[in-house]
Amino acid sequence: MTTQTNQPTQSFFLNLQDKIEYPQEGILSNVLLKDSNCQYTLFCLAAETEISEHTSTRNATVNILAGNGTLTLEGKEIALSPGVFVFMKANAPHALKAEENLAFLLTLSESEKTN
Repeated sequence: MTTQTNQPTQSFFLNLQDKIEYPQEGILSNVLLKDSNCQYTLFCLAAETEISEHTSTRNATVNILAGNGTLTLEGKEIALSPGVFVFMKANAPHALKAEENLAFLLTLSESEKTN
């Protein structure tokens, strides 16, 4: 997979479905684009892969592209299937389990600064 990790100099597009590639086990992640405000990463998880509970210092969105799984967000279970969109506030505890091969786009963005 091609990875673009710097600030783009021009607009571009790609078909995310064409970028999905499942590992035999575990997680395959590909940073598609990163700039000073956001990072866009395609995650492909093999069936039965789990990501233990953790937090992020940045706001995040999850857009499910393929497969099924369960996201536990702040103690609440959310069924993941294609088309599901989830917003996670910075520092929200979350964990994930891929029940079958699962692909999603994770976008990390800066949280709003408060004075």
